[in-house]
Amino acid sequence: MTGIYIHIPFCKSKCPYCDFYSFKADEMTKDSYLTAVLFYLEKYAEKITAEVDTVYFGGGTPSFFGGERIKEVLTYIKDKYSVSEDAEITVECNPSSVDEMLVKSLSEAGVNRISMGMQSAVDKERVTLGRLSDREKISGCIKLFRQYGIENISLDLMLGIPYQTKESLKESIDFVRSENVSHVSAYMLKIEENTEFHRLGDKLLLPDEDEVCELYLHAVDELRKCGYIQYEISNFSKEGFESRHNLRYWHCEEYLGIGPSAHSFLGGKRFYFERDFESFIKGTSPTPDGDGGDSEEYVMLALRLTEGLQKEKYKKRFGRDIDPELIKRAHTLEKEGLVTVKDDRIVLTVKGFLVSNSVISYLLN
Repeated sequence: MTGIYIHIPFCKSKCPYCDFYSFKADEMTKDSYLTAVLFYLEKYAEKITAEVDTVYFGGGTPSFFGGERIKEVLTYIKDKYSVSEDAEITVECNPSSVDEMLVKSLSEAGVNRISMGMQSAVDKERVTLGRLSDREKISGCIKLFRQYGIENISLDLMLGIPYQTKESLKESIDFVRSENVSHVSAYMLKIEENTEFHRLGDKLLLPDEDEVCELYLHAVDELRKCGYIQYEISNFSKEGFESRHNLRYWHCEEYLGIGPSAHSFLGGKRFYFERDFESFIKGTSPTPDGDGGDSEEYVMLALRLTEGLQKEKYKKRFGRDIDPELIKRAHTLEKEGLVTVKDDRIVLTVKGFLVSNSVISYLLN
């Protein structure tokens, strides 16, 4: 099995925290991009013989690209690639660019999963984040998707944002529960260079590091109470509704990425397209990024998951046991409450997830 990721680099407006490759575009620019995407899909069709079981449109704002264009891309993929009948097909949407015409087109195209950028259900927080729609609009979008048969809906939730408190975070989680969506992605805000939030610097009223940690632990606890199972550092779902496409990344499985800034892992090699719209439109080949899927990368990605680093899976993949020194270091961290070492696996605790980069770096020495 393999997956396909399509990056849509267009947005109606740039959010002040966002560092993803995106910009405003007119209809002619979108059409030229559609042509380029189809060109690259045709180019790789003969190289991929594995069955495609996940397709993911990310961005940017794919819903701003338009339902008919997404429909055309999906029709092309189904024509040129072997797509499984139960493939998970996800489109990221911004509530402000969702209307009935879009939803109808996505439904007709076979889209069966929506990832919607809510960030917060508290309107004051959403305004600060540059989000253009209120919670009533979000609720209306969810109802519209369900009306057209798209039941698998994920909402983004951002932690550590301006004005956020435990009480306001609970308000957002209560909204998630009331809408009974199947998945939640709860990310901690990271201030990236070249963003408006970075330029604001100290003028930005953010929770301090300890408060952000408390917000994360609070989110994990409250989401658990609502029936959402944590399966990755930032991802929670009802049973059986984990993001199959994202699990492909964390399981170190292969996939094709199309679009400026999109990465791929095929045939044991990684490559990526530069963050350059013009070169992509001209058909420029992607940039090689070395071998992928080595043991260190595998360990790093596996430890992001609550299923952890499984000893038998590791041995089956690499033909050897996990380094005893790594297990020894894991036992050291276990005493600090950061890691749990079981007979068959090594798993980070919720406390360990808060400092996952440091923990994984230490385990990998």
